[in-house]
Amino acid sequence: MVSDHNWQFVGKGTDTSPEIMVPRGKVTGGSSAINGQVFLRGVPEDYDGWAAQGNDEWAYTKLLPIFRRIETDTDYGNDDFHGGDGPIVMHRFARESWLPAQNAFNSACVSAGYREVWDHNHPDSQGVGPTPFNNPNGIRMSTNLGYLSESRHRLNLTIKANCHVQRILFDGDKAIGVQLESGGETFVAEGDEIVLSSGAIGSPHILMLSGIGPAAHLREIGIPVIHDSPGVGQNLRDHPTVWCTWRTKPEVELDGLAPRSQLSLRYTADGSELRNDMKISMQSFATERINRGGDRMVPLGIRMSTGIQLAAGAGHMRLQSTDPYQQPFLDYNYLKEESDRVRLRDSVRLCMQLADHPDFQTLIQECMEPPADALVSDDALDAWIAREVTTSQHISGTCKMGPDSDPMAVVDQYGKVKGVTNLRVADASVMPDCIRANTNVTSMTIGEHVAEFIQEGR
Repeated sequence: MVSDHNWQFVGKGTDTSPEIMVPRGKVTGGSSAINGQVFLRGVPEDYDGWAAQGNDEWAYTKLLPIFRRIETDTDYGNDDFHGGDGPIVMHRFARESWLPAQNAFNSACVSAGYREVWDHNHPDSQGVGPTPFNNPNGIRMSTNLGYLSESRHRLNLTIKANCHVQRILFDGDKAIGVQLESGGETFVAEGDEIVLSSGAIGSPHILMLSGIGPAAHLREIGIPVIHDSPGVGQNLRDHPTVWCTWRTKPEVELDGLAPRSQLSLRYTADGSELRNDMKISMQSFATERINRGGDRMVPLGIRMSTGIQLAAGAGHMRLQSTDPYQQPFLDYNYLKEESDRVRLRDSVRLCMQLADHPDFQTLIQECMEPPADALVSDDALDAWIAREVTTSQHISGTCKMGPDSDPMAVVDQYGKVKGVTNLRVADASVMPDCIRANTNVTSMTIGEHVAEFIQEGR
């Protein structure tokens, strides 16, 4: 069924997985209008890692003022690490509001040796505790509501809905405008500077349609090359995730209108040198996947979703045609790296261990996934994970920023597209790697930081 708010992309996870669903926001506010509303920052090492690759403007200490500026933290307010008067209002669920599955999850994690943490956005946080969300009182604070609602009155701002960008227009190597279609009419919007904020799928898609991308691929599709940029559409990063689901006992009430997730566990995998490279989120209302006939309001039980927060592997995207309405082919290329297979396998086993805690036994009737035969050996579990792995919806990195010494860098650290002028990208696609968190906060921060560069003439 066609959606008026979701692009409903699909992608390939592994050679054995069925087609995975890749939802992306098709509405003002982008994916912040349809995502899980998790308002979680990456760890400082994520951003310092970007800086170490030649993007010194993106060090954690330079981004912290932006993190603080964009939020109103209703729990911590204005202090060294939190903001109290920003456009995006966020909160954490208080202990007294935790649902039974969330309380059981917390107890199980503490019994397993993980510490309690009350602020996952503190730079030193690690352990189990309330997830930060930008949905106070059940109101989704998307960028549309948080930012545009305060700006729509400006005379220098025009918002035109239902427009589809076909390509960027150039005069030589200078971007001068975009060609759009709306209501069957094609027209041109010109500008002194063009800024793409179409997301980690849309921005590289538009660049390639416009002649900026891997030259051989563009010629194969039949697109004249404006600039040979081999990194466009490459370095596709994400958080591969699998779901462990339990059918609840008949007497356990499952309320689809209550918060479905309240707590998460961030931890470091055994043998890993990457702090907080794993995250498990507890779901108090689990449904079957939509592409398997599920309904978002018909529950199966409860679920733990576990994902690698800094995967070793990367995928790619490529054009399927010159038609701007045909989505690019998305190959997530999950689990090709041994370290990814080991971490995800061990995390599934950890979920099963947590579910054995006595507090879960009053809730759980039986395990639905993984099936018992998937747990008999590492090989069996790897095979099941390869079939079931899916996206955390945190695609990023497909127009990575970097210095001129990096041949795969698409933009410089100011968001300027290399090889052309008057064109920038400001969205999750410019991340050199995915951060160890949901991409919601960091995407807003990228927009803020690139806006600063534009104001400063950099």
